[in-house]
Amino acid sequence: MSQNVYVPKQGNNDSHASGNHEQHSDWNAPIWNDDEEHSQTKNRVEMIYERSKNVIPVGKQSRSFPWYEQIIDPSDRHLKEDIIRLIVQYLQEEDYLYSAAALQDEANVKHKDVLAQQAHLQRVKTAILEGDWAEVEKLCSQATFKNLKSFLYEVYKQQYLELVDRQEYQKAFVLLQKRLKSLEGYAQRLEEFHDLCYLLTCKSVNEAKSFRDWNGTMAGREALVEQFQRLLDFEVTDTSAPVQVPPSRLVQLLQQAVAYQIEFSRYHPKAAPRIKTLLEDYHCFVLPNREKQCFVGHQSNVKCVQFVGESGAHLVSGSSDNTLILWDTESGEKVASFIGHTSRIWDIDVTRGGFIASASGDGTVRIWDAKSDIRSSCRTVISGHTRDVYTVSYHPRENHLVTGGYDKSLRLVDVRTGQTIKTFTGHEASISKAVFNPHGNLIISGSKDSTIKFWDVISGVCVKTLSSHLGEVTAVETNASGSLLLSSSKDNSNRLWDIRMARPTRRFKGHQNTSKNFIRVGFGTNEELVVGGSEDGFVYIWDTETGNLVQKLGPCVGPIYAAQWCNRQSLLASCGHDGMVRTWWFDPSTPLTDDDKTHEMKECF
Repeated sequence: MSQNVYVPKQGNNDSHASGNHEQHSDWNAPIWNDDEEHSQTKNRVEMIYERSKNVIPVGKQSRSFPWYEQIIDPSDRHLKEDIIRLIVQYLQEEDYLYSAAALQDEANVKHKDVLAQQAHLQRVKTAILEGDWAEVEKLCSQATFKNLKSFLYEVYKQQYLELVDRQEYQKAFVLLQKRLKSLEGYAQRLEEFHDLCYLLTCKSVNEAKSFRDWNGTMAGREALVEQFQRLLDFEVTDTSAPVQVPPSRLVQLLQQAVAYQIEFSRYHPKAAPRIKTLLEDYHCFVLPNREKQCFVGHQSNVKCVQFVGESGAHLVSGSSDNTLILWDTESGEKVASFIGHTSRIWDIDVTRGGFIASASGDGTVRIWDAKSDIRSSCRTVISGHTRDVYTVSYHPRENHLVTGGYDKSLRLVDVRTGQTIKTFTGHEASISKAVFNPHGNLIISGSKDSTIKFWDVISGVCVKTLSSHLGEVTAVETNASGSLLLSSSKDNSNRLWDIRMARPTRRFKGHQNTSKNFIRVGFGTNEELVVGGSEDGFVYIWDTETGNLVQKLGPCVGPIYAAQWCNRQSLLASCGHDGMVRTWWFDPSTPLTDDDKTHEMKECF
């Protein structure tokens, strides 16, 4: 259930950095100075509604082949050459002629080295077929092959078999002693070397069990050449003319990649979208308007929820019943329970690979493996805090954690050993939330002392403090580039900060956050929206650019503690006091706003 909540006067700009100015009357002034700016703001919200209606839900499609990542081997030499040719062609088509020429020259040098290696290997094969074993040994000494000794054993074995076949036993015995004996360990079977010795008493090579299928000198040499290529794990490059590169081939491949992403997304656009960047995956703009799934299984209120891994195919939630539950995002079924904490779960964070860190009121942080066959077992227990741990966050490289809690301190922890590397102190009250910036060189913490602090990871020094909040800070989160910071506080407002300028640029209002709860806030679809919980039981969604409230989802029974958006799934997840986890999506059959409902009623009459 959704409600149309667009009220332009609620979108305000934060323009003061000190808490003393928070009560200034400008906070209640409109965000526009004239009718033109008012119109622009209204048009912005209307544009959001229209963009959201311009999609068709098709459901989450699963890939029909699980091995899609194995299709292309990035180390394959032929594919590398193709990639270089594609880049050269693109540079030429875009008139970067000098760059194209420089790249082509460098690629030609490498190509000449490959051709030289091929010529050398061809001489080895020719010498084998001609039985010039001295030349074969000489050529092998001039190059280091991956399996050189294995190959030399096969060479000496072929030479030995030919000597036996010609009944030159004295020469065969010398070769056996001087060459083959030292390479005995490279024989394919244990009994093979014994059969080589046995052949000195035989009149025919085929009398030995290991060589009954030996078909003579030339057949043996041809088999050795084939085995030679397998041992080197080498393919002969096609000596025919190179395939013509189709015009604009690189752009065509990029178009196919984006089309693939659109095809497997939950929503399909009604019109062809304009792709503005290739540095990020395509995600359709979505404004949720309806509950999709309700996840039932916890025995108490749910404090936190996160999508797991890069795909978001699973959700994990932490509850005051002391447990975490792993859910299937699509079906809503419980996949696993994580049991081990002795008090409520306050916060969780996940890695791209599926490891889950949970912070608890029992003073510990535990790490779990969501992909393990034994999911209920804890991988690591991290201690050090004296009371409740309210927050846990992974470093961007996922090799460290930052934890914080009731004891007013932050701890930087090595994930592998579980040991505390550094402790940060300076807050005057409990720390409710701490995160790393995307570069990983700063820790940003929000506290019940109503401040946000920035800490240098290396030195442990607090390098900046923001104190504009009138109430306790309950959440902090940065955008992907690290230029903006979202914060929530117990003065019924969320703020967007310009980190470089250290000042708030936007204020998001309408929700309730004044009691003892930790109400979290975060970025929504493509960071164009802000999503957050509220004590009135609704999920709130604001426009990042204007600060206007564009959607309310609910109501639920009791406060909504957190809302989490997943671009890959195009879903919003929320958790709250009623013990439920919910996902929200856009359903075109459900009115997006109250205006839509009114319009439908008029049409009925």
